[in-house]
Amino acid sequence: MEKHAYEVSDTYKQTSPVEYPVGTPAIDISKIAVTEPTSISEGSASEIIIYASDLPQQALSELDFIDDPASPGGKLIGLPNNGDELDAPPENDPHVTFNMQVQSGVPYSCWIHMKVGAPKGKSQANVIWVQFSDAVDEANKEILKPGSDSYLTAQGPTKEGWTWVECDWEVSDADPLIYFVKSGEVTARLQAGAEGVGFDQIVLSSAKFLKAAPSEPIVQK
Repeated sequence: MEKHAYEVSDTYKQTSPVEYPVGTPAIDISKIAVTEPTSISEGSASEIIIYASDLPQQALSELDFIDDPASPGGKLIGLPNNGDELDAPPENDPHVTFNMQVQSGVPYSCWIHMKVGAPKGKSQANVIWVQFSDAVDEANKEILKPGSDSYLTAQGPTKEGWTWVECDWEVSDADPLIYFVKSGEVTARLQAGAEGVGFDQIVLSSAKFLKAAPSEPIVQK
């Protein structure tokens, strides 16, 4: 983001201290209300549900919001299909990046509600690659770091339309369960693995959907 330098007006360079009458009680700062930052993940940290329509425009890189009445908020995130192929991480292809709250010490399964688009050229319009900061495997080895070549693949069917797709290892039979080294905020990065693909929800579950995909089209927060 471009930074701008602003000249401070003389009006604000020097301000005389405010004098209060003797006996004025001090302000109890502990009683001042503080506005907490907004989190896009709601519910417990064991069931993380993200709606694409809740993400800000600045979270998207070379992706767009697309109107779809079947999606929460009436929007999905996707890109047009020009028939070209995309490169896997760490290439900086179209992606969306956002923060969410997680819990350490529990396994998560990752599911994406994907809209498979019409195939064209080299693109089957059915792949999304997924990465998370502070993620480890069951052996506590770092995995899936954004900017690295470690990622999970959500590959949908070739049939067009909506489907829940598991985030899995593309060339490994290892368990795709995700752990986090600490509780708190982490960064998720979803990168388009094919032109024409879209999504409107991502779910990280350590309980309800740990072993099976959601059965409903939309998971409620």
